[in-house]
Amino acid sequence: MSTHASPIQNAARAQPTLYLAGDSTMALKGANNGKTDGWGNYVADYVTLPVVNKAIGGRSARSYTAEGHFTEILDVVKSGDIVVIEFGHNDGGSPTSTSDNGRSDCPGSGATTCKSGKDGSTVHTFDYYITTAAKSYTAKNASVIVSSQTPNNLWEGGVYSATAPRFLDLAKTAAANAGKGAYFVDHFSAVAAMYKELGNQATNALYPADHTHTSPAGANLSANAFAEAVQKASNPLTPFIKAKIPTVY
Repeated sequence: MSTHASPIQNAARAQPTLYLAGDSTMALKGANNGKTDGWGNYVADYVTLPVVNKAIGGRSARSYTAEGHFTEILDVVKSGDIVVIEFGHNDGGSPTSTSDNGRSDCPGSGATTCKSGKDGSTVHTFDYYITTAAKSYTAKNASVIVSSQTPNNLWEGGVYSATAPRFLDLAKTAAANAGKGAYFVDHFSAVAAMYKELGNQATNALYPADHTHTSPAGANLSANAFAEAVQKASNPLTPFIKAKIPTVY
């Protein structure tokens, strides 16, 4: 019996779409007047699927939810599609403050809630927002990859330091709580390992504006690191990573 896939099987495999939900570190337009870019703009170079980048600068899991962007994806996602969710850079702070910025999540995890100090609205935890979104997609037989946020410049000041943010573990928790069809990819640790190998000068060169947003070259490397992390894992996106991508960590 032939082990080769039939043309029909190959056609079916090519149909899924990869959707990206995140902040400016992933977003198409990036930030800082073109000096920086989001890694989501480069991930199509590493996968064999069509990519729809729905990441928006300045968003957190909370504000992305409140503005209806998770729902926008839900309206178009279909069975077999894959959604990558990556937040964290804008999720810190205190929502109970009178100057609540509408982005800070309630501290803690799970069903814990807070009240906004600005308008009294209910604020949920980081993992609650992501788990809820993930479940809505898996209910339509799509797959979800909850990805930990990219690190800031780990060589800032000339000394390597890679302390993971609390949102890394919360992203892992969100994926676990979402259940069947949801997976976790540690993008933070992949990029951190890459930066350690790159060293001080090469890493600092990737941050032309601040310690969070990378240059287009840095965004491409972050996309490469994400693809490599997926390639080393076992999730529905793994078979769609292009063969022989560069090894960056």
